[in-house]
Amino acid sequence: MILLCRDFETPRRPVGPTSHTPVLLDEVIEVLQPERGGWFVDATVGGGGHAEALLEAGPDVRLIAIDRDSRALARSQERLARFGDRVQFVHAPFSALEGVLPEQARGCVAGILADFGVSSDQLDEPEAGFSFQHDGPLDMRMDRRSQKTSAAVLLANAGEDQLEEWLREYGEERFSRRIAHAIVQARRVGPLLRTTQLADLIERTVPRGRRGIHPATRTFQALRIVVNRELDEIDAFLESAPRVLGPGGRLAVISFHSLEDRRAKLALRNEVRSGDYRDLLPRGVVPGPAEQRRNPRSRSARLRAVARQEAGE
Repeated sequence: MILLCRDFETPRRPVGPTSHTPVLLDEVIEVLQPERGGWFVDATVGGGGHAEALLEAGPDVRLIAIDRDSRALARSQERLARFGDRVQFVHAPFSALEGVLPEQARGCVAGILADFGVSSDQLDEPEAGFSFQHDGPLDMRMDRRSQKTSAAVLLANAGEDQLEEWLREYGEERFSRRIAHAIVQARRVGPLLRTTQLADLIERTVPRGRRGIHPATRTFQALRIVVNRELDEIDAFLESAPRVLGPGGRLAVISFHSLEDRRAKLALRNEVRSGDYRDLLPRGVVPGPAEQRRNPRSRSARLRAVARQEAGE
């Protein structure tokens, strides 16, 4: 097992076992075909579930495990320790893919996976501040060591128009103006520093959505996207990932909301139109009813994939 530092430090607190359930696992393995062997990249290794399945597919699989969250990387390092030096761990955002690949893997990667969603571990960690299901600081930073601006800082400094734009564009929130105004009014009394504090404010401001969806869901999504510049990261990854594939190499991406999926669909379609790639899942694949029952958080996931053409195709 090789660890490429990239400013990675094992967190001082124990990270504990992972609660992350890999989404669309069988479908990912079917698409990436790791039994072929070669270099594979899990660009969002998280709890290591997909990575473990890739490595188990055959002894000739070499894996580069990337994550910008040091706690996630520590969890996957523990889970994948039995694979020894077949795994290289990299602490970096997935937009840095080209820069972190070892020289011997450049241009000959057999498969790449990126799961754009927030992991169960991150949602279940109160101090990370991603979820309003637990009381915690309004943080939402994927990498708390290098990122300076938390969600609380954004809420404290953004104007009402800026807040409204974020909620409308990144949360697709139809009550964006009403929520933005409520935030500005609330911070005149005191800062918004806790997840439940913000969630309660939104719940008092707008009606509960259909199917029991909490009214703060879209706001939390929007703030998380802004804090981590997630859409910029996705765009950079989708531009660079096809370039590092070898002939026959495969790229699979899992998105969890329409903003992510539209980007993935457009970028992969453009690669197919170039003639250098073929679409493996023209309509994408979503979890079946059984998986959605086992893992309700999978219900919004969609898998898309392309393969680089081989010589003579």
